[in-house]
Amino acid sequence: MNQINQAVIFAGGYGKRLAPFTDSNPKPMYPVAGKPYIEHLIEQIKNFGICHVVLLLGYLPEMIMDHFGDGSRFGMKFSYVVTDPECETQKRILAARDILEDYFLMMYCDNYCPIDYHRLVHDFFENDAWIQITAYSNKDGYTKDNLQIGQNGQVLIYDKRREAENLAGVDIGYAVIDKRILDLTDDTNGNFEGIVYPKVIEKQKMFVSVTDHRYYSIGSYERIKLTEEFFRQKKAVFLDRDGTLNVRPPKACYVERPEEFIWLDGAVEAVRLLNEGGYLTILISNQPGIARGNLTEEALQDIHDKMNLDLQNAGAHIDKIYYCPHNWDEGCGCRKPRPGMLYQAQKEFSLNLRNTYLIGDDERDIEAGEKAGCRNLLVDEDYTVLDAVRDILGGVV
Repeated sequence: MNQINQAVIFAGGYGKRLAPFTDSNPKPMYPVAGKPYIEHLIEQIKNFGICHVVLLLGYLPEMIMDHFGDGSRFGMKFSYVVTDPECETQKRILAARDILEDYFLMMYCDNYCPIDYHRLVHDFFENDAWIQITAYSNKDGYTKDNLQIGQNGQVLIYDKRREAENLAGVDIGYAVIDKRILDLTDDTNGNFEGIVYPKVIEKQKMFVSVTDHRYYSIGSYERIKLTEEFFRQKKAVFLDRDGTLNVRPPKACYVERPEEFIWLDGAVEAVRLLNEGGYLTILISNQPGIARGNLTEEALQDIHDKMNLDLQNAGAHIDKIYYCPHNWDEGCGCRKPRPGMLYQAQKEFSLNLRNTYLIGDDERDIEAGEKAGCRNLLVDEDYTVLDAVRDILGGVV
């Protein structure tokens, strides 16, 4: 089994955009959710199964070294390579060359994303890549694109200046690296990615694993508010509708009127228990009847008004409803089994989808959840939504 045992974090810059904090502190120590930001990265790396972390330091390194020590309190091993704060990333990584393993995970100290790490490693070895980076799809224009990606996941352009045409996607770090690419470096004090990545692209050995899950950063104060919201770690459950909460209509038929919305036994109680447990309850439902002319959006709203009133009378509520109005052949990104509605909710509520549950009665629900990295529960007549919710609240799943 292919495995990566070492992570390398660039953490040596001045972080001037975070002044005045960085006037007397290194940027990775910026406090987020009760701990230094870099500690969230360390915990993530540990969850990846990586035991050795190499921190490439420069500015005020002692504050980071004193905080983390040898890594033993995290059950890990930490190594430190300290260079002049004026050094750029190429000199920093070359200074660590002697302690780098043949393959390692390279990360930035200011980006966090709950990536599918096992997929990243699989893609690296499957592609016989020299570099396998992680990119945010950036469909929402969250930042400026810096990549052009081929259909097979091969990186065609890496534009550090973000000026080329037809860019789509942005590198967020989390790159699996073959140490041999260090032979492509030189002794200039330059940007490692800007110098080496184009050389690897020219050899057709750089690939990308793309995620639609928004990444979070402390690169600037503008981003920190969203990052702090993300690390509040909201608890959330996605609920399918027909067949999960209410009686599913016959195949190719739809709930078209409020009186046709009939609750399944225990479903209202399940929603109430989630509310009491502090979980956001988010409905995600395919509604192709709209595209097929069986249902109007106004009629759907009437149905959901009835649903919400029933819940209100029982002391419960749904926090948000997302629905896909498209037909199966329209190629939208929101119709399950595609995970578009999940990612829409992720951005709106700053969710960590890897800590979020999805409950549905159809394999398409589960496939959507798997694509988004959720924890998924398939319900049926014998294992109901109430059973699933009790298992969630009881810590069984």
